[in-house]
Amino acid sequence: MMKRPLWRLGAISLLGLFAGVLTTCTTALASSVERHHFDAPTLGQAYPYTVYLPDGYDDDSDTVYPVVYLLHGSFGNERDWLAKGNLQQTADRLISAGHIPPSVFIMPGSHSWWVDGHNQPARSAFFNDLMPHVEEHYRVGTERSMRGVGGLSAGGFGALNFALERPDLFAAVAALSPASYAPYPPSNSSANRHPSFLNDQGEFDRQLWEQLNYTAHLEDYRLKVTPRPTVERSEVPPVPLYISAGRRDEFDAEFHARQLRQAMERIQPHAVNLDLYPGGHTWRVWRASLPAALTFMFQYVEPPKPAENV
Repeated sequence: MMKRPLWRLGAISLLGLFAGVLTTCTTALASSVERHHFDAPTLGQAYPYTVYLPDGYDDDSDTVYPVVYLLHGSFGNERDWLAKGNLQQTADRLISAGHIPPSVFIMPGSHSWWVDGHNQPARSAFFNDLMPHVEEHYRVGTERSMRGVGGLSAGGFGALNFALERPDLFAAVAALSPASYAPYPPSNSSANRHPSFLNDQGEFDRQLWEQLNYTAHLEDYRLKVTPRPTVERSEVPPVPLYISAGRRDEFDAEFHARQLRQAMERIQPHAVNLDLYPGGHTWRVWRASLPAALTFMFQYVEPPKPAENV
């Protein structure tokens, strides 16, 4: 019997699955990492991003690859996932071991919490500028089944919101220690001082937070992904969600992650995974949970395929 690749296996326990793989895999892959920027009309300025291209990627080939967008945290930048998150090494090892397929990773930079906030329209720029740019310049799939989105902290807040708002665009989402606080961010959260949420008086805009937090998207999302009584399936499938958090997170991320899981399980009871790690709101936790997050996502995001099959 032919074995299926691990990224196509069914639901599995992901926490700690790859500790041995990531330390013993020695196959060298010729992946590449590039930094670019382009003029973004929505922002009225340059939009920076870093891209990971897998071993064997060729602009002239007939293969199209899945693409995963990884969002950084508050006051971060497009270099964080590489410099601090070990994205290239982790992706190389997971691909070499067969746990995920060769894929393109896009790591954009933003001065926002990935929202159309008081300082810049980051949410609109992501959908209207970044995604079209990526799909024009890289050999990536342009349908839902070949896209994923993930992020850490404020990037987890953004990734979750993107998936809830546009479930027609993403096959899976990963939120690592998401800053998706309900009803409001804790007093020590940078959301309280970030330009995205500061009004003209320099005060935290609670009404804007309520409008942009995941809780504001849940009902519309439920209606989109829940089958109507007269049909077996909804037109838009639910977006499977991976969540992780550190047990000693200073922003009480475990509590908020459990609250998020409970809310999402009411809508999609068999498509939510929560892993808890020792540690706080740190890169140590995010590096540890990244392999599980990616492998979860690639249970749903499709592998590379010939262009004629797209």
